[in-house]
Amino acid sequence: MSAPFISRVMLRNYRSIGQCDVALGALTYLVGPNGAGKSNFLDALHLVSDALTSSLEQALNTRGGLSEVRRRSGGHPTHFGVRLEYNIDGKTGIYAFNVAALKDRGFEVQTEICSLGGPGKGPYYRIERGVLKASSEPTLPALTKDRLALVALSGLSSFRPIFDGLTSMGFYNLNPKLMRDLQKPQEGRLLKSVGENVASVIGHLERVCPEGLRTIEEYLQTVVPTVHAVKRLAVGPMETLEFRQDVPGARDPWRFTAQNMSDGTLRALGVLTALFQRNDDFAPTLIGIEEPETALHPAASAALREALALASTHTQVIVTSHSPELLDDTSIRDDHILAVSSDAGETRLAPVDGASRKAIREELFSAGELLKLGQLQPDPDLLRQQSTSQRDLFDEAVG
Repeated sequence: MSAPFISRVMLRNYRSIGQCDVALGALTYLVGPNGAGKSNFLDALHLVSDALTSSLEQALNTRGGLSEVRRRSGGHPTHFGVRLEYNIDGKTGIYAFNVAALKDRGFEVQTEICSLGGPGKGPYYRIERGVLKASSEPTLPALTKDRLALVALSGLSSFRPIFDGLTSMGFYNLNPKLMRDLQKPQEGRLLKSVGENVASVIGHLERVCPEGLRTIEEYLQTVVPTVHAVKRLAVGPMETLEFRQDVPGARDPWRFTAQNMSDGTLRALGVLTALFQRNDDFAPTLIGIEEPETALHPAASAALREALALASTHTQVIVTSHSPELLDDTSIRDDHILAVSSDAGETRLAPVDGASRKAIREELFSAGELLKLGQLQPDPDLLRQQSTSQRDLFDEAVG
């Protein structure tokens, strides 16, 4: 298995997160109570993908504007910053930027750096307020300080793999109502955030990766035993999903459209489609899913847990959860977990504390049992270390 796409995340002043510096593996559970800030961590990664796919302004506007994104410290607005360390084709790289407000209510990208392979060994640039300070390339397109430069530089072959990797991350908080509605046909290569193109994605898998669709159907039948199959169904100029489902007293399965399916079945399908939407020509670099266990019966937790583990052998997976049932298995190691807590409204993230690590490693308790006991907490020593030795977002060394 190749290295996970995102190996390390550093954030500064993003929503409720004052600062964090955490490593990620192939499968990561963000675990903590409601309101602790788990979603804000995932949203920081989602903002990077959104800002590169559309624009930084649009990514901020969909989140309520810069004032809603940057954390307010001591009552004063602050800038926010993101640093991602990644792996592409066996090479490590960095993408980092910070954004600050201007007096005219606008904003600017103060600093942006990007590299792959290390300074002097591969593509690299550093830009400050729209002005190029250093680059591996002899010429670059025109730059502006209110846009991320990587969007413009994605037209250069040297930076294209970085752009493609960061825009191939998918983040999901699935909405059964939108999955149930008739949908407009789309390309279907990557599932959208709330599942509003799930019929197109299933149709795409039918054409190019039937084995992926079979995997989805097998897990779906484990979670919802009466459901046997799912396919895309054209309805005039629109499309929806058609399910084959057992009905008491009927000899053969009946066919039902998405409009007749429960929230739990649709959410389960959405989660599985997000996890197994890869094919020979495309695979998401990272999948982030908000509370995949929502609306599922606790008995389905084992199948969901197995699906998450299987998917993480091909695509990096991050999930938020506060479900003891989902975590109640000794196959979940302590290094799979980032514990999340809130202290006076500030989110803190770190690996679990020493006592919990020992209990999980020695199989004295599962992670789910520790969660029920309130014992899955961020390691206080690691939190202090994060606070006292804050690394510069724009340090050019990886790791």
